[in-house]
Amino acid sequence: MPKKNLVTLIQRGAFPNLTGKIQFYAPSFVYYKNKYFHSSHSSFPSISITGSSCALKCQHCNGKVLDTMLSAPSPEELFNVCTKLKEDGAGGCLISGGCLPDGSVPLDRFMDVIAKIKKNLGLTVTVHTGIVNFSTAKLLKEAGVDAALIDIIGSDETIHKLYNLDIKVKDYDRSLKAFHDVGIPFVPHVLAGLHYGELKGEFEALKIIAKYSPSAVITIAFMPIRGTPMEKVPPPEPEDIAKILVTSKLLMPNTPTVLGCMRPKGEHRKKTDLLAVRTGVNGIAFPVDEAIQLAESLNLKISFSSLCCSQIFEDIHL
Repeated sequence: MPKKNLVTLIQRGAFPNLTGKIQFYAPSFVYYKNKYFHSSHSSFPSISITGSSCALKCQHCNGKVLDTMLSAPSPEELFNVCTKLKEDGAGGCLISGGCLPDGSVPLDRFMDVIAKIKKNLGLTVTVHTGIVNFSTAKLLKEAGVDAALIDIIGSDETIHKLYNLDIKVKDYDRSLKAFHDVGIPFVPHVLAGLHYGELKGEFEALKIIAKYSPSAVITIAFMPIRGTPMEKVPPPEPEDIAKILVTSKLLMPNTPTVLGCMRPKGEHRKKTDLLAVRTGVNGIAFPVDEAIQLAESLNLKISFSSLCCSQIFEDIHL
């Protein structure tokens, strides 16, 4: 569908929010404050179990995102970090890290401590996994994680050129099947515009995701990061991001859809967020004020959470 026609349909209310409510999220990844909500610096931080190390050095990230996370490269350090977070009043954390050459995050040696964190500290724990097999998915389920998060790439060319990985789309498909088969809550992410700012494979990714009845689907968007090979690449247009959100809702009408935290800032974000509200999205991370005001004008019930937006499936039942 041409972008102009899509925007017209969105503005005409062709994709209303049928739940009558929208959930906004502001975890500790980014400082957030307005008249509606004030985030805490420790409410829901992200933690890297590999420190600043990543074998892939993807074109769009180059390991820079890891530098924004708390570092806990051993099971002992991870438990100590989470204990301190609990003492500081945190509600939970995202456990992530850099990838190994096969596209996986080295989670296996942390499974026992993740289970200990869940049992002893009672934190909400989400885990960004990378590629997984059935065994790892089963261990995550047994550890009691609240949700497994995974970026799904729908183009072999993008996987090879941008992620520097020698795997294929079918490997992401198998990861989703593993999550589905073990029965763990899982929330796939679709990264709009990863292929040098253009859409390539995102709709195929959504088709794959739709086969496995995910707990929720999050759309994020490529944003240029200083110090990476793609720092001067323009991001996807807001209309392209809206197209992903609309397609997600059409393919999975009973699955919550969210506009996630990674997306360009400034006027680009304002336009994206306003379009997102009008697509009937169920949640937005770090919304601009204008999007909140638009939701109010549409008589949507508004709620804020300091947890990760992946918890939308617990907050809004479709």
